[in-house]
Amino acid sequence: MDKSKAKTVFVCQQCGKESLKWLGRCPSCQEWNSFIETVVTAPSSPAAQLYSAKNTPQELSQVKTEASPRLVFPLFELNRVLGGGLVLGSLVLVGGDPGIGKSTLLLQASSAVAEEGGTVAYISGEESPQQIKLRSGRLGIRGDSLYILSETNLEIIFGRLGELSPNLVVIDSIQTVYLEDLTGAPGSISQIRECTLRLMRWAKQASIPVLITGHVTKDGAIAGPRVLEHIVDVVLYLEGETFSSYRILRSAKNRFGSTNEVGVFEMSGSGLVEVTNPSETFLASHCNGAIGSAVVSTLEGSRPLLVEIQALTTPASFGPPRRIANGVDFGRLLLVAAVLTRRAGVNLSNQDIMANVIGGMRVGEPVADLGIALAVASSFRDAQIARGLVVLGEIGLSGELRAVPQLERRIAEAARLGFKHCLVPAASSKPSSNVEGIELLAASTVAEALHLGLTRSTKKRIAE
Repeated sequence: MDKSKAKTVFVCQQCGKESLKWLGRCPSCQEWNSFIETVVTAPSSPAAQLYSAKNTPQELSQVKTEASPRLVFPLFELNRVLGGGLVLGSLVLVGGDPGIGKSTLLLQASSAVAEEGGTVAYISGEESPQQIKLRSGRLGIRGDSLYILSETNLEIIFGRLGELSPNLVVIDSIQTVYLEDLTGAPGSISQIRECTLRLMRWAKQASIPVLITGHVTKDGAIAGPRVLEHIVDVVLYLEGETFSSYRILRSAKNRFGSTNEVGVFEMSGSGLVEVTNPSETFLASHCNGAIGSAVVSTLEGSRPLLVEIQALTTPASFGPPRRIANGVDFGRLLLVAAVLTRRAGVNLSNQDIMANVIGGMRVGEPVADLGIALAVASSFRDAQIARGLVVLGEIGLSGELRAVPQLERRIAEAARLGFKHCLVPAASSKPSSNVEGIELLAASTVAEALHLGLTRSTKKRIAE
């Protein structure tokens, strides 16, 4: 007697919510027309298979731990984002817009492992081996010990992986892989979820790291269910502006490292090239003393980065004034504009304000508040920002400037790139060691900071 039970449910293709009836709009993610009928089969398992030595409860004090080695790539920027390398048995999801360079990055990483003596299995469900060979020729990759398999059936893929016993597995992409015992089409919610779960179990049992790519939606989220991000160990996003050659590799989840690290690459004719000095790269076209342009020192994980924030104000001709933020948080821009109007005498109530971070970077630190304020006030007053100036500081609603964490590291990076002055909140403690070649200017309020940064008629040093 067949004990398997089958039922029909409707599954949202965006968030994975299940419903017994069709719904026009998903109550979870608010997406329209996203429910698709899916047949779910739940075969019963004998009781003997439910209990084994592998799932026996263990006392935490008796669990033995071993040093977890990492697969280190010759790509320093990639290792930085991964937390020092790829942990064996981990499942890593790489997402990004179409054409952003996901496949190029993974092919370069696979080639680097193969050149170090490892065996790599590159599974492609979107390209044929001939197409991958054309791309590898452009990237200058020979392909020794790099095996290409153009297959989408996951059971066949597992069989081939058992024959190869690779050191690294790459699957491009998870939306093309399917299982025959599931009724959904490749890319459906049930197929993506089950395929990812089986890949996770295989990676843990075989202690082999697996890299998978995932498409993103127009909103920038991984296409398919959000449960993918909960299943995998690491989620990386490859970002970049459409007309910019720079790519930012950002970690959204990492069970083995920090999620604050970023890697910077430049897309060239020979593939993705590491940018070892991002601060200097982002400031390559910076015009010293320009109107509406301020330089801010931010921290991305353990790395200080200097980025340029530009702002433009113009009288609103029609309707209410607009606020446009590109690379900075929209809410922070509204806060800074309100404080400038109320506390610093910069009337922006009838001004359109545009703020932009050069190079495609995204600045989420509140430390950039003072840089935004200085750039906006500079554009509004048509006044130049002091030459060689770096600004740091979080702005409070009463117009006060809050202390900056890890001030010394930020100042040292600015001094290394040749900046002569650093405008910081007076509440910040003095650096433990003097940084030569840079002068610290202190301000207690945003109004005082504008006076120092735009005119610099008065200098107030940090108290000894």
